[in-house]
Amino acid sequence: MKTKSFFLSILILSILSLQSEAQTLTLKLWESNIPGAIKSADYKDKTIPEIYVYLPKSEKANGTAVLICPGGGYGGIAIDHEGKAIALWLNEQGIAGIVLEYRLPSDKIMKDKKVGPLQDVQEGMRVIRRNAKKWNINPNKVGVIGFSAGGHLASTLSTHYNEKVYQVADTVSARPTFSILIYPVISFESNLTHMGSRENLIGQNQNQELIKHFSNDQQITADTPPAFLINSVDDTAVPFMNSVNYFMGLQKFNIPAELHLYQKGGHGYGMGQNLETASTWPGTCLLWLKANGWL
Repeated sequence: MKTKSFFLSILILSILSLQSEAQTLTLKLWESNIPGAIKSADYKDKTIPEIYVYLPKSEKANGTAVLICPGGGYGGIAIDHEGKAIALWLNEQGIAGIVLEYRLPSDKIMKDKKVGPLQDVQEGMRVIRRNAKKWNINPNKVGVIGFSAGGHLASTLSTHYNEKVYQVADTVSARPTFSILIYPVISFESNLTHMGSRENLIGQNQNQELIKHFSNDQQITADTPPAFLINSVDDTAVPFMNSVNYFMGLQKFNIPAELHLYQKGGHGYGMGQNLETASTWPGTCLLWLKANGWL
């Protein structure tokens, strides 16, 4: 027990040390009215989306930033191990990590819940670029990372960044420079999707046209950004073919992409510290970023 307590104390001190190095800032995502919002007194979940800005020390900063979309099946948000922990890891590499706490789709607080998260992630990307000079960020080096359903949101941004889901007052682009998709939900087709994520976002018994619209492997164009993807073959929550199909779609347009399939890992492991093969993805991802000039 003493040994376990000792190592737990070391872990806590390490996390606190990383947090003390990072410059953090919490901002409301929308300066004024949230588009399509409905006020509901009995809705208990978060209704005001925020971003948590983690900036590396100025001497480490390399100008790259990543918007972070934690998972949770569009029914919750894994804000810690798929959000803040990722931002601190990015800071170690000199990359700004901006965690997006997006609104969960709900008819109680949204006129159209299908586009609520997309509104938030588009605005999150625009907020980063609007503040790029202040935050020591190169606006041409702003990517997105998403986990599970957050991977669906990140791939939706990557393929629907030009979709007009709210009135934009300026011409700032919402297109990510690159995307990092970690055990992502990408397809909404019945044989591939995570049904809970699909039903939470677009509801039950939807028509094929809407399913195709949110199956992002079917929405790839020549302008879709490069992507780094990982999945585990034993993932029973989100089939690995989600990543394979997206990778194949990118290849059709000769878009740079890298795909890693791990024999074991399951689902929802974040950085994968306690795993065997899947725990190597962060280092492999950094090599990919470096090879493409973003690190």
